[in-house]
Amino acid sequence: MKLDKMMIIRTVVLFVALLNQSLVLAGFSPLPFTDEQIENGLTIVFTIVASLWAWWKDNDITRKARERKQFLKDNNKL
Repeated sequence: MKLDKMMIIRTVVLFVALLNQSLVLAGFSPLPFTDEQIENGLTIVFTIVASLWAWWKDNDITRKARERKQFLKDNNKL
């Protein structure tokens, strides 16, 4: 049986999240961060992801996207 690499990663992430949640419920703080630090970190991550997504979607980065754009440009001249 061949294990999928992404399945293993998802399983490990799930296990770590469950362990973290269990420790929080037991009254332990496994992550040494304040609420403000977590909020700032999530805001930074959200901003970076949104910026990259907007940049990627607005620009024809891949060869396939550039070919489609050229095809549409050529067909509009008809």
